[in-house]
Amino acid sequence: MIARSYPFGPVDGLEIDPMYARLRDDEPLARVKLPHGEEGWLLTRYDDVRLALGDPRFSLAQAAVRDTPRMGPQRIGAILTDLDPPDHTRLRRLLAHAFTVRRVEQLRAGAERIAGELLDEMEKAGPPADLVTAYAVPLPGLMVCDLLGVPYTDRDHFQDLAAAFMSITAMTDEEKLSRLGELAAYLSGLADQRREHQEDDLISALVVAQEEGDRLTADELVQLTVLLLGAGYDSTAAHIANSVYTLLQFPDQAELLRSNPELMPAAVEELLRWIPAQEISDILPRYALEDVELSGGTVQAGEPVLLAKHAANRDPRQYPDPDRFDVTRNAKGHLTFGHGPHHCIGAQLARMDLQVALTAILERFPALRLAGDVPWRTGMAMRGPLAMPVAW
Repeated sequence: MIARSYPFGPVDGLEIDPMYARLRDDEPLARVKLPHGEEGWLLTRYDDVRLALGDPRFSLAQAAVRDTPRMGPQRIGAILTDLDPPDHTRLRRLLAHAFTVRRVEQLRAGAERIAGELLDEMEKAGPPADLVTAYAVPLPGLMVCDLLGVPYTDRDHFQDLAAAFMSITAMTDEEKLSRLGELAAYLSGLADQRREHQEDDLISALVVAQEEGDRLTADELVQLTVLLLGAGYDSTAAHIANSVYTLLQFPDQAELLRSNPELMPAAVEELLRWIPAQEISDILPRYALEDVELSGGTVQAGEPVLLAKHAANRDPRQYPDPDRFDVTRNAKGHLTFGHGPHHCIGAQLARMDLQVALTAILERFPALRLAGDVPWRTGMAMRGPLAMPVAW
């Protein structure tokens, strides 16, 4: 079988390449070749993608020792994503002791305050404003500072270092690596402070987290914190900008949401389902540990699969009329945050950020509208606007 070149081609804004729908219908197990690494199988149906995300017959750890299908010359990996159970389970449990639903909900009032202050600044400066730099980026950045317990006096410096995670930041690879090294050193120092004097923040909770006497090592704590920061900063900023853009494209849905704020939790799930947040499939291939039967055939042991979660989220077998954006839909079960052991541990924080961000801006600016062309990121893992000029 001849492998298709992947990604398939450029698309505009938040469109999905029609090739995904064709493959989902006619070739749900499609051979693809990325710019680097070996060939792999692309999965596009909901049931197949969900199975590969949660089934122990598929391994993420194998990717660390294979020539994985990938976009760039260097493989992307991290402390949690390079592990399978039981090693992954150990770290996940220790992290879960600190990263609780209660802790996330404790941050809601602070998020509402930050959102209000950012919108105050936007309103004071007057239109037009760039929603990305004025709102979508600083809101999750300041939220992460609250979560980690970064002192107010350090926040400008911390966000300058954390900018290495932002896809819209014009940095060379060398500059990003340098910033990430400084960031790791800063977080290590913050953890040392919390070992001496604990606060009510995530770093302190990670310092004391234990499971049957087991604790995180100093290196593991820093690596997990950097992972959470990377996952929660750039991706949440992109989700906020993408969600506002989508609501501006569907003013009837925005008005329905403005008039019925109790719909916001369901609307956030629908936005997460409907928006193709990733330009390509999940960037972390999984390897079959044994032969696995899927919709389109058999994935043989040792072969990698790539998971098109955005295509799975539009599978009509799972969601009736899947291309229709409907804030009243029950979109629970979408795969944007994954499924199974590697389900995004920061999903609740991202949901809360989105609920707060969208509620605040819909209330503040009922006449919000685009005030110019929207340039989009290209070639990035996360899709989203580089800038979004708005007026009200």
